[in-house]
Amino acid sequence: MSTPLADAPVLPTSTSDPFGLDVLADPLPFQEELREAGPVVYLETYGIYGMARYDEVHAALTDWQSFQSGAGVGLSNFRYEKPWRPPSLLLEADPPHHDAPRAVLSKVLSPRSIRRLRDGWMADAVELVDQVLANGTEFDAVPALAQAFPLRVFPDAVGLRQEGRENLLPYGNHTFNAFGPHNSLVAAGDARVGELSAWVAEQCERENLADTGFGADIWAAADRGDITHDQPPRIVRSLLTAGVDTTVNGLAAVLYAFATHPEQWQRVREDISLARTAFDEAVRWESPVQTFFRTATRDVEIGGVTIPDGEKIVMFLGAANRDPRRWDRPDEFDLSRDPSGHVGYGMGIHQCVGQHIARLESEALLTALATRVESIELTAPPRRHLNNTLRSWESLPVRMQLAAG
Repeated sequence: MSTPLADAPVLPTSTSDPFGLDVLADPLPFQEELREAGPVVYLETYGIYGMARYDEVHAALTDWQSFQSGAGVGLSNFRYEKPWRPPSLLLEADPPHHDAPRAVLSKVLSPRSIRRLRDGWMADAVELVDQVLANGTEFDAVPALAQAFPLRVFPDAVGLRQEGRENLLPYGNHTFNAFGPHNSLVAAGDARVGELSAWVAEQCERENLADTGFGADIWAAADRGDITHDQPPRIVRSLLTAGVDTTVNGLAAVLYAFATHPEQWQRVREDISLARTAFDEAVRWESPVQTFFRTATRDVEIGGVTIPDGEKIVMFLGAANRDPRRWDRPDEFDLSRDPSGHVGYGMGIHQCVGQHIARLESEALLTALATRVESIELTAPPRRHLNNTLRSWESLPVRMQLAAG
């Protein structure tokens, strides 16, 4: 007669540091190692559990009752640690506290609201592309396009003042770094965190926002009683935190994809409707948001492993998006596939509420480029910007050959 533990699966362990600078610079080998180790792996460096396979990551993202966000979506466990800033009412909250803010922001960012932006953003993209190409066809696509376009259109849509917008990227960079351990990347931003946080908080107040825009709409929801009057600043802050860096890196990813897959760029030029597919495929392929955490609300079994109540779980979104169990030829950027099941925007009730804005920004920029640019190629190796959460870019040197006529 066998003992009860005889058939119990052995929990694989890893001594690798997922936030080591070498892993952040090139995460793919580590992610493959983790996927192949098992559905759940114990990460000894931090004493936490990790999931890198698609099925388990998807399951954890959609089961908010067992895997809570309210204890923090980073390494810090809010059950025992004080967060460095007031938690997000959307990203770091669960029902019922999550419901009203999410409903308000979903309405503010509704398809109808975004459609009203379409013509203006399309025109803005054409103007930006014309300006960039007028200065030469060799340039760094990160500052010139991937950063410039979101910073051109998104703050206006929110209703931000012109002054100080240069603070958005460093604030977002520190926020996403802070979801990881307090390593050298976080330490590098510590000196400015007070200044940047104060600036962002000031922009979220009603008197500092335009009378029209997403910010004004959020405050109007408080006037209607849909949310309390102390909630709009934190909802606007969530919009500013999540709405810039992720899109910047998604745009850099899709431009990199086309620079390294010229045949796919020709497909977009021949069929511009593929521009939307291209952005989602780039988000799957590169996963601008690489990791997010949850906390077990009870002893919960997943992948044959029981994760104890209160333990932290890191979900490797980038690894799940390249899991060969879910995707055919996962390491290829291919516009023939349907990438819509990717977890690059999360999944379930916490799925990115602003993802359609990012898609519109990408569609506008790629459409403007497709009419002017025959080919995109790298002129030097691209450089990464290391971040604990984001698959980010420092430089993407390109040459764009103009289309005839």
